[in-house]
Amino acid sequence: MKTPLAGSLAPGSCPGRMATPFTRRAFLQHSSAGFGWLAAQAMARADAPAHNIPRPHHAPKAKNIIFCFMDGGPSHVDTFDPKPMLKLKEGKPIGESAVSKRSQSTANRVWFGSPWPFHQRGKSGLWVSDLFPNIAKVADELCVVRSMVGELPLHGQQNLLLHTGRILGQGPSFGAWVSYGLGSENHNLPSYVLLNNDWVPNGGMENFGNSYLSASHQAALMRASGTPVDNITPAGSPASQKRKLDLLRLQDASFAKAASDGRVIEGAIANYETAFRMQTAVPEIADIRHEPKHIRALYGLDSPDKHQQLYATQALRARRLVEAGVRFIEITCPSFDGNNSPWDQHSQLKQNHEKNARITEQSVAALIFDLKQRGLLDETIVLWAGEMGRTPHNPGVSASAGRDHHVDGYSLFMAGGGFKPGMAFGETDEFGNSVIRDPLSIHDIHATLLNQLGIDHTRLTFRHGSRDQRLTDVHGRVVRELLA
Repeated sequence: MKTPLAGSLAPGSCPGRMATPFTRRAFLQHSSAGFGWLAAQAMARADAPAHNIPRPHHAPKAKNIIFCFMDGGPSHVDTFDPKPMLKLKEGKPIGESAVSKRSQSTANRVWFGSPWPFHQRGKSGLWVSDLFPNIAKVADELCVVRSMVGELPLHGQQNLLLHTGRILGQGPSFGAWVSYGLGSENHNLPSYVLLNNDWVPNGGMENFGNSYLSASHQAALMRASGTPVDNITPAGSPASQKRKLDLLRLQDASFAKAASDGRVIEGAIANYETAFRMQTAVPEIADIRHEPKHIRALYGLDSPDKHQQLYATQALRARRLVEAGVRFIEITCPSFDGNNSPWDQHSQLKQNHEKNARITEQSVAALIFDLKQRGLLDETIVLWAGEMGRTPHNPGVSASAGRDHHVDGYSLFMAGGGFKPGMAFGETDEFGNSVIRDPLSIHDIHATLLNQLGIDHTRLTFRHGSRDQRLTDVHGRVVRELLA
């Protein structure tokens, strides 16, 4: 294996990323001290600054992203996209002109108005429904997009599109690309952390995977209850752990001689190193017991609802991870009643959307408020998004009515990180059935978010399958209209 020249671009790198003059794999193969020594040295310099952080393509506006993933598809016409016409025409057939080939619809379905009134909030006058009383209080920080367009009205495919930029997946997740492009600011923590609630979404764990990128870029999972990370407490004495690490070093060295692609070994070794250092860092980050009482109450940790407590725990940890320098944090929704798509209300819309709102929205609002009061919101992007919206119509209006899958127009929002606050972008028709102005795809959102992190989405590439792969593939544009 040839050692690349310092400053040259190695295969599989992106422009602006400096290649290492002597690879970790080569070091381990030539070092008599071995991996156990390296891990011990890493622990000894745990306070050392992060190293080998790739350079951004341009001056960044933000350093971190917190993605609040609302799995299942919150209803746009019940949250951020008011449609008075739905109430006026409620119960009347939608007709052939409103039928979509991409969303669940037939001409005999009827319009269904929102159970929640909308009001203009804050100084900006942004419309937010009564479903979100706490998010309404931070309306002046929100940049709402009302004109999202998806591809397929299926949870798995839309989840993968949202996370990997492809409806079939088979590519790195958004968080993995951010990790690959920017690295971590904290040597003792992974650059991509998934704050999960013992739940797997439609589309599977591929939503959070690294695919063909190094394994060091996949999400590190931290659960809400119990032990936050498996095996975070060392088993046995430091001496026995060193012997285990030395055994791994020998196995890696043997495998490296036969491996055709050293990046696999590199990823495994990097993960061993990070895991070793995380034994000290993670318990401290995950322990929120010493947060002030008023902060814990702000996030909702004093709620009698156990699901809200779980979400509040993860939202507060997200702020702590940002303070610790983690680049990309994703928070998933707690699943209740065995539903693995929590916002997926085909029936009982009012009951279950209110339950989801009660579980999540106080913590999301608290996160935005807390970041701002600490001076962190300017450099942190909070993204709130589901994979789709909900139909503004259903088979028949009743007390137990719900909404079905809808990708012809839906909403999401960003806060902080250089996005224009207190604004709504794009427009759906008078029923919220389809986009009529400024349609955006998830590729456009990915491109814009990467831009705020200092990354040109067309230049963040990785050579795989005989072509330069990227998160946005051949799509996407930076939506300048969203930026301050």
